Amino acid sequence: MKKILIANRGEIAIRVMKTAKKMGIKTVAVFSEADKKAPHTKFADEAIYIGDSPSNKSYLLGNKIIEVAKKLNVDAIHPGYGFLSENADFAKEVEDNNLIFIGPKSSSIATMGNKLAAKEAVKKYNIPMVPGEDKAIQSPKKTVATAKKIGFPILIKAAAGGGGKGMRIVYHENEILEQLKRAISEATSAFGNGSVFIEKYIESPRHIEIQILADSFGNVVHLFERECSIQRRHQKVIEEAPSSILTPELRKKMGEDAIKVAKACNYLGAGTVEFLVDKNLNYYFLEMNTRLQVEHPVTELISGIDLVEEQIKIAQGKPISFHQNELKIKGHALELRVYAEDSYQNFMPSIGTLIKYQLPKGDGIRVDNGFEEGMEIPIYYDPMLSKLITYGKTRNEAIQLMLMAIKSYKVDGIKTTLPFGKFVFEHVAFTSGNFDTHFVKKYFTEDIIQKIIAEESTIAAITALKLYLNEQKKIKIAKIN
Repeated sequence: MKKILIANRGEIAIRVMKTAKKMGIKTVAVFSEADKKAPHTKFADEAIYIGDSPSNKSYLLGNKIIEVAKKLNVDAIHPGYGFLSENADFAKEVEDNNLIFIGPKSSSIATMGNKLAAKEAVKKYNIPMVPGEDKAIQSPKKTVATAKKIGFPILIKAAAGGGGKGMRIVYHENEILEQLKRAISEATSAFGNGSVFIEKYIESPRHIEIQILADSFGNVVHLFERECSIQRRHQKVIEEAPSSILTPELRKKMGEDAIKVAKACNYLGAGTVEFLVDKNLNYYFLEMNTRLQVEHPVTELISGIDLVEEQIKIAQGKPISFHQNELKIKGHALELRVYAEDSYQNFMPSIGTLIKYQLPKGDGIRVDNGFEEGMEIPIYYDPMLSKLITYGKTRNEAIQLMLMAIKSYKVDGIKTTLPFGKFVFEHVAFTSGNFDTHFVKKYFTEDIIQKIIAEESTIAAITALKLYLNEQKKIKIAKIN
């Protein structure tokens, strides 16, 4: 493998390129109109324009990307995450064009890309499942009967896709039909597939995922867990490894079950098996993500393994370079997704120019970044600017380092999730480890937000007054002299 095309943009494109360069592999970047001057185009050995700014006219054009790859004599394509990374048709097309897809086989993506198909695939391994239906809803009347049987609240979920779309929590029987209609409509709009199913809604859950690697020699290993319970709108914002609630015994059992899930679909490469864990530490299979995860850096830091390097080696036909018993958890890592969003306005996207953009530096601080000062934030893509990651010998050390890093991360011109990160990492629920996926709903309330805004306004006013008085003092001294 001499040349890789990265079918993505921003921080993940640069992240993959860094490892490829370390391995002596040439890289090709693709870019849209909006990304003409983006850092990932400069970091690559070659960069080629693939279309207009909207993703459906650029980064989602699988045929165009494959055409470019063949034209430039590329050996393999790395999809990153998002865009085409979990598109089974694209993976199949890459395979059919005698190119290497750095990821699982298209059949595995297809199986795990549908939550119902995934449940069916892992059934025989006796992995704990959330009680509910294992088929798409055909009869609303039957759904009502099933809901009454498993007990409220229930969760209506889209069979295809994720990110909270096509998902509805139902607390009462008389709400089912209306919420069912809304979920089907949203799933159809978001994924082109209106199939939905229901399952018991696990209240106060923790979202725990297990990183796995599988090679073509039948070796499958897990690289421990990541805690992903701090979310907004069912999407992760903060992740950490390891989780503060898992015992060594539970970690081992969940890891073994994650390996079984990978084997159930003949998996190849890096993937993540997601579980919900209830307040009694019972866990349930949720889904499998057939790609590299946004939060993979925290796993890399506690395990010492470069996951992208392992992905590439596996795609080259090499075995995993270590055994399960060689893996040990060392230290603690945290990740904050720095989104161009206004945390105080329900995480609404914040569009504008990065007038100031200075990254924190120092031992134990890692920033996977895709932007630079002076750039505009495109409206066409996911609003993530970077991932701020800290690593310490202990969880508390990683938290304190994260707070220092947030303070020294300078951004002017747009709003970001940095203030939200500060709020979380200082909150007693997080520092004590006593939190769940409802953290935002429980603690980041309108009253709290207004109090924070008022305090920040007071501090700004005091600072401005001090600056004014200092200036007046300098003027008086100048006049006397």
